[in-house]
Amino acid sequence: MADLDPTVVAVIAAMSVATYATKAGGLWLLARIELSERTEAALDVLPGAVVISLLVPALSDLGAPGLISAAAVLVVARRTDGVLPALGLGMVAVVSLRHLL
Repeated sequence: MADLDPTVVAVIAAMSVATYATKAGGLWLLARIELSERTEAALDVLPGAVVISLLVPALSDLGAPGLISAAAVLVVARRTDGVLPALGLGMVAVVSLRHLL
C-alpha cells in the first residue's frame, strides 16, 4: 500500500471542511431569509443549469455522436422517467455512433 503524504491528507481534509461549511452555511442562511417566489424558482432550476453548463462543452467535443446520443438520452429519460435506462442507452449510442460515423 502506498504511503499517504500528510500534505495531501491535510489538503483533502481542508477541502472537505470548506465544502461542508459552504453547504451548511448556505442552508443556515437561507433558513433565515425570506425568499421571493422568483428567487425560489431560480434556486430550483440552478442544479440543472450547472449540469448543462458542464455537459454541453464535453458533448460538443464529442461531435455528432455525442450530440445524437445526448438527444437520445433526453428522449428516453423523458419517456421512461428513469435515469438508468437513459444512461445505458447513452453509453451504447455514443460507442456505436463513434464506430459508425
